[in-house]
Amino acid sequence: MTVRVVLADDQPLVRAGLRVLVADHPDLAIVGEAGTGAQAVRLVEETRPDVVVMDIRMPGMDGIEATRIITAGPEPARVLILTTFDDDDYVYGALRAGASGFLVKDMALEDILAAIRVVAAGDALIAPSVTRRLIEEFADRPEPAPPRRALGGVTEREREVLTLVGRGMSNGEIAAQLFISVATAKAHVARLLTKLDARDRVQLVIIAYEAGLVAPPR
Repeated sequence: MTVRVVLADDQPLVRAGLRVLVADHPDLAIVGEAGTGAQAVRLVEETRPDVVVMDIRMPGMDGIEATRIITAGPEPARVLILTTFDDDDYVYGALRAGASGFLVKDMALEDILAAIRVVAAGDALIAPSVTRRLIEEFADRPEPAPPRRALGGVTEREREVLTLVGRGMSNGEIAAQLFISVATAKAHVARLLTKLDARDRVQLVIIAYEAGLVAPPR
């Protein structure tokens, strides 16, 4: 199965580099390129890709608003944010808008392709260090914190698992922390996704923060 990809970035060199690399991989295909968020939204409607590699800072409609529109559809494409995290304070907003993860622009191109495949397969891409940065950044913003999110129907064990997911731990790390098998940890995460109506692991991280289960580092 070929993964259909739209590239949305206002830097032609970024798009050109990915386009050349994708040409050598028959399981990936670029079906459109956009230089603005508005163009990306139109392209997604026209081409119905599996994944959109989305920059945040673009002229006109930015990547956050484009992501919100794209992921609101009945059969939405999955969005993978392309940004420079250390300089961009909009990553959390992009994840809240429905993105399934993010890439940094200085990653190796092969790693970016691998990330596209991960997201296309229905998983999310978020590293533990990035999870901590997101929580810290959001906690330091001046606007009021959102109301605590209720976790109705979630068991005590599942709350423990959700807390560790919120800290950026993998299933293997959760299993070691709670002295359970990796398969059991994976099952708990799957139940959390269902109970909390979360799209993927990224949304579980956000829910853990909003529920007050994860304390921002100080």
